[in-house]
Amino acid sequence: MESTRRGVLAGLLAAGLVPGAAGGAVAGGAVAVGPRPPASLLGHEIRRLPTSRKVLALTFNAAWDDSGVDTVLAELRRRRLKATFFPTGQFARDRPRAVRAMGAEHGLGNHSYSHPYFDGLSTGQREREVRRADAAIRAAAGTEPLPFFRFPYSSTTAESVADINRLGYAAIEFTTDTNGYLGPGGGMTVERVVERAVDAFAPGAIIQMHVGSTGDGVVLDAQALPRVLDAVRARGYGVVDLRAFLVPEEQRGAGRLG
Repeated sequence: MESTRRGVLAGLLAAGLVPGAAGGAVAGGAVAVGPRPPASLLGHEIRRLPTSRKVLALTFNAAWDDSGVDTVLAELRRRRLKATFFPTGQFARDRPRAVRAMGAEHGLGNHSYSHPYFDGLSTGQREREVRRADAAIRAAAGTEPLPFFRFPYSSTTAESVADINRLGYAAIEFTTDTNGYLGPGGGMTVERVVERAVDAFAPGAIIQMHVGSTGDGVVLDAQALPRVLDAVRARGYGVVDLRAFLVPEEQRGAGRLG
């Protein structure tokens, strides 16, 4: 598993597609961000992946607590599936063990440092949020984060997407949020989580879930994950690793997704 992961990262590094690939440092000691996603993932927010195949991507945000991390990782491991996790920098700072566990088996994106609304920030403030998160995730995981950014609250504007792209990140949003993070107190159930996920199944769909709860300790997304994955298989879909979309088209060959 580790050798496969190293091979993926080595290929991305050689292509200049991972943060820090360009080397150097910026003021304050932060590592320079130098990812280069393919052009097809830039210029707009991504809510569906560019593929016609019956595959979808599983993504998990991590901003509040880590109550469901072990359950989610165990289920993905049992099924030998890959997901992408989007921790905030504060989450990485406060829960490094959880982020290291995620990064040991899956790709790590960037979900900002403190989870603010980006439409109310200046370009400089957005950059600081991204760079601080990148540094915290690197320190916690001990591995290279991916050049994928997810906006807090999915609050995007053309200007903020352009700022993120300028830093080298693709803005990876989602086709649907299962809303499992709302918990029973927010009117959600495991059944409703599964229904929201399944209703969004389509080629290239991006499913957003969360590894934490809103404070009641009930992580509906973790509880619903086995049923969601059963539905993926029953409907003839596969789960695609977002890292596959970082490989240049000419290197995909017979394994291309589109």
